Amino acid sequence: MPTGEAAAMAEGQDPRGRSKPSSPRHIPVIAVVAEDQETQGVFKPMDPNHVIKLLEENDKGDLEEKQLQSVKKLVQCYQNGFPLRDLAQIFKIMNLCAEKIKTQHQFVKPVYNILKLCSLPFLKKKVSDEITYAEDTANSIASLGDLMKIPSSELRIQICKCIVNFYHAEPPKKHIPDLLTVLGYQQASSSYKAKMAEVGGLAKTMVQSMALLENQLIEKLWVLKVLQHLSTSEVNCALMVKAQAASEICVHLNDPDPSGQLLFRSSEILWNLLEKSPKEEIIQQLSTLECLMTLKEVFKNLFMRGFSHYDRQLRNDILVITTIIAQNQGAPMIECGFTRDLILFTTFNEVKSQNPLVKGLKLSNSYEDFELKKLLFNIIVILCKDLPTVQLLIDGKVVLALLTYVKKPEKHKVMEWSAAQYEELQLHAIATLSSVAPLLIEEYLSCQGNARVLAFLEWCESEDPFFSHGNSFHGTSGRGNKFAQMRYTLRLLRAMVHLENETVNADLCEKGTIQQLIGIFKNIISHPNEKEEAILLEIQSDILLILSGLCEHHIQRKEIFGTEGVDIILHVMKTDPKKLQSGLGYSVLLFSTLDSIWCCVLGCYPSEDYFLEKEGIFILLDVLALNQKKFCNLILGIMVEFCDNPKTAAHVNAWRGKKDQTAASLLIKLWRKEEKELGVKRDKYGKIIDTKKPLFTSFQEEQKTTPLPANCPSIAVMDVAENIRAKIYAVLGKLDFENLPGLSAEDFVTLCIIHRYLDFKIGEIWNEIYEEIKLENLRPVTSDKRILETITTASENIGKMVASLQSEMIESQVRHDVQNEQKVYTKIQTSHKQRELANKSWENFLARTSNAKTLKKAKRLQEKAIESSKYNERPQNAVSHPTVIKGLNTTVPSGRVVTVESTPVRLLGGPLADTDIALKKLPVRGGALQRVKAVKTVDEAKKSIPT
Repeated sequence: MPTGEAAAMAEGQDPRGRSKPSSPRHIPVIAVVAEDQETQGVFKPMDPNHVIKLLEENDKGDLEEKQLQSVKKLVQCYQNGFPLRDLAQIFKIMNLCAEKIKTQHQFVKPVYNILKLCSLPFLKKKVSDEITYAEDTANSIASLGDLMKIPSSELRIQICKCIVNFYHAEPPKKHIPDLLTVLGYQQASSSYKAKMAEVGGLAKTMVQSMALLENQLIEKLWVLKVLQHLSTSEVNCALMVKAQAASEICVHLNDPDPSGQLLFRSSEILWNLLEKSPKEEIIQQLSTLECLMTLKEVFKNLFMRGFSHYDRQLRNDILVITTIIAQNQGAPMIECGFTRDLILFTTFNEVKSQNPLVKGLKLSNSYEDFELKKLLFNIIVILCKDLPTVQLLIDGKVVLALLTYVKKPEKHKVMEWSAAQYEELQLHAIATLSSVAPLLIEEYLSCQGNARVLAFLEWCESEDPFFSHGNSFHGTSGRGNKFAQMRYTLRLLRAMVHLENETVNADLCEKGTIQQLIGIFKNIISHPNEKEEAILLEIQSDILLILSGLCEHHIQRKEIFGTEGVDIILHVMKTDPKKLQSGLGYSVLLFSTLDSIWCCVLGCYPSEDYFLEKEGIFILLDVLALNQKKFCNLILGIMVEFCDNPKTAAHVNAWRGKKDQTAASLLIKLWRKEEKELGVKRDKYGKIIDTKKPLFTSFQEEQKTTPLPANCPSIAVMDVAENIRAKIYAVLGKLDFENLPGLSAEDFVTLCIIHRYLDFKIGEIWNEIYEEIKLENLRPVTSDKRILETITTASENIGKMVASLQSEMIESQVRHDVQNEQKVYTKIQTSHKQRELANKSWENFLARTSNAKTLKKAKRLQEKAIESSKYNERPQNAVSHPTVIKGLNTTVPSGRVVTVESTPVRLLGGPLADTDIALKKLPVRGGALQRVKAVKTVDEAKKSIPT
């Protein structure tokens, strides 16, 4: 198509603009009429049915002229727009005219004129007309797509203009709404036509019309413009997907088009389809060899020959669409050669290539080229998930290209990118390397990958002045520091260590990685940074995971980890438990720490002993006592392994938690909680209910026994791994079931079950075997059957025996509680008798005393004692305490005569307390009686009595 024609089609608009799609010249919305015409009754009523009847006639010779005149009058009558109530008849008239075009070309003009009026807003007399005539309107608009079959370029373009005006209608002239009001009409809402187009399914027929326009560029561009507008709606996108719009549009992306509109509009439609319809369906449509070949050619042309801002932006859009398609591993990216070209375009700047595609090609530091570089890194990550791509990555030297970014920025080197751009590309390259390098281990090692990474990590930790911009996704929390670089470098190391490749790990250890990482960790905890707390926690977690991967199964490396490593583990485990719920990453750090205990400490006896010496077991049990389920399994696994060390049991038994709780009591409590969550049947005392299935969980009850292959674990076996009961049994077993301190009666009842856990589990497995034999209709020989029955009976007997033992314990505890109550009651009775005897002794003493002075002094002391008793607000059942006068002989109920120097007033009344004097059973207030300073003999006491 000549450039002039394309420009005429665009009608003065720049097709390369990105903010809004280009559109044709607007059509006048309402026909302009003179004032005298308004008064002469323009828009006077006309019967459309008369026109329909006339168009349906075929006999008369001069009929054609009459038909054309009647349609012309109809158009004049409705020059201000079509009322909704007449719309069905008007579109029937237009369709009748369209049918006549095949033999009578004169009817093109009437159809064209009616289409022009369809661009005007529809009219309504009542507000309800939009709902009343919705079906007629939807069907009428849908028929516009069928009119595209008419082989007339003029009509097709007018149909497209009409539909585009559904979305960009020109506002009416000022006097037109006043005229319509006088005539009793109002314009329908501006979005009404677009909604009816959705209901009628116009989008589907417009997509299908593309097949009619293979070699007609102008009409094709108009249809694409229509589809561009229609694809802004999810409903229309769904219709377009059913019509295979994505593949139909994609295969024509590279068609000749001097205006550039075809590629622009097509890419916009593909974007809308990807955003507003099921992405999987669109990807499937685009994952054909033909579509990918077209995309490849378009991208190559734009990459090598596109120099304008618009071309570069369009190139990036095509690359994003390609990246989305590449997520489908079934897409023939390699077969069409697209993968090889993308790898070349990604690496040609870093690794010099003689390929003619990139010879003399250079990227600028423009925003579009910067975005292109990041998009190429991103698509490499997507492509490497498809294993056949690995060889292409090797041929393209991708690892070498990415490793060129793993170095500190060079100050005086002239760079293509700005400092901020280079920093962002560096972080992106390292992140990409984390996905690519594990697939290309030999290339990574041949490029001295470990040495480069460790050197860069050393720079990250150094105090070398470096101003980080931190203004990208990868640079989050890294502004003004090197934390972002350290984070992604450690992620790369973690990915390499996770491979468990001994060559890689040995190379790292030889280069001092363990000591270097411990040093970084110690430096971080010695210089806390609350502002960047989240990223520092992630860095610490990754360091511990890397150390775990390096040290696991290697005693020598565990020895290198040594006491310094144990110290950082203990430091993390002492973290305030409240921080675990902060969401910053403390929970992840604790998981990494527990994993490092397992991999870096266990099995190395010096490290184990140092861990115990530093009260590591106490800290482990403190974390276990937090009762957070996500940590319990791992901690108990560590405890099982640690208990193989003979020094561990003493530490476990010595631990005390809140309310003086022991480790054994804590473990038994966790067992009860686990069984409650699993739905194991127990009575209110924790006793076994079902002796045949004492360990069965609710899940096991629901699952029916099914025959399984020999190499497939059964439900009973899987239960061992899926909860913590087996680990609790193992720990308590290694601590010796018979000598567990600090257990309550309830704990002992539960301990009976734990003690027999292994027996019960073996019984479960044999029961499963027996059930599977029955289900498979197998008949074991007599001896085998007898053995199976004996085993199942023995298992049930163990359950009955444990249940019986539990019953005895419960009954014994009940008897013990009753005895304790009786003892308390007896003490209360004894206290009452002691009070009566003491009062009698006091009265006898006063009666025998003849000395007036002594009697007066005694009465005064008695009054003071009474006042003191009232002041202390003794309870009504408190026993009175006789006042003991210094130097007086006092006879106690036992008949023994003693003399005490004094009795402090604060000890009068109160609870019972033991003393070593004869008054030991008298009630006192304020706690146990203190020992008296001296006990005088009877003779000494007599000497002290005044005469």
